[in-house]
Amino acid sequence: MTITLNHTIVPARDKETAARFFAQIFGLRFDGSGGHFAPVRVNDTLTLDFATATGPITSQHYAFHVSDAEFDAILQRVQAAGLAFGSGPCSLEDGKLNAWSGGRGVYFKDPDGHILELMTVPQ
Repeated sequence: MTITLNHTIVPARDKETAARFFAQIFGLRFDGSGGHFAPVRVNDTLTLDFATATGPITSQHYAFHVSDAEFDAILQRVQAAGLAFGSGPCSLEDGKLNAWSGGRGVYFKDPDGHILELMTVPQ
């Protein structure tokens, strides 16, 4: 059996606001909260379950392998939203892309401070 990540919980100041932001930037649907969580389906096997945190939020890193077309569309939405982006986890605001592993990559933060990474070639 192949091990597949099914879901992960993403802490947020407000679960619905965070889920809506993520869904909008990534071009996904948010169908509303489901109890304790505000889930966003990323693909057939994975949901990000946003949860309102009860204390301080520690920044997490979420990396996504996407097609070239998805990369372009997401980056365009990042730019339209006026979000800073950069070429690496220590260069989050340099306005550049990286070319690691022969593809394109970019990093940006969500409103809760989580680092979101896009890559067209897995590392």
